[in-house]
Amino acid sequence: MNIQMIEKEGQGYILCSPGVQPLRTEQDVLDLVSACFEHNNYKLLLHEGALTEQFYNLRTGLAGTALQKFINYHIRAAAVIRTEETAQGRFKELVTEMNKSNAFRVFGSEAEAEAWLLDER
Repeated sequence: MNIQMIEKEGQGYILCSPGVQPLRTEQDVLDLVSACFEHNNYKLLLHEGALTEQFYNLRTGLAGTALQKFINYHIRAAAVIRTEETAQGRFKELVTEMNKSNAFRVFGSEAEAEAWLLDER
């Protein structure tokens, strides 16, 4: 994972893009939470390439752990997932429910995710 602070329109968010090691453990999730605290910014954009099969397979508990930590620490998170094959089964059901919330949503493009993150409503 590559983690960087992005500034736009007087606001910002933490960008988690694909890197050497994708998000695959609870410690990786805690590293993202730490990055938010370090930058004093509680908006997070996750790229599809930074997520692993473990994240999409709800039986591993990784997605649930990540979402619970984001909610507990008041981190507004968006994921950019473009491939339909990835978002299927139980994960697709989770996304359908979470897209109704203000805590975590999945988008098909970075522009849509960024617009939602930077919207102050």
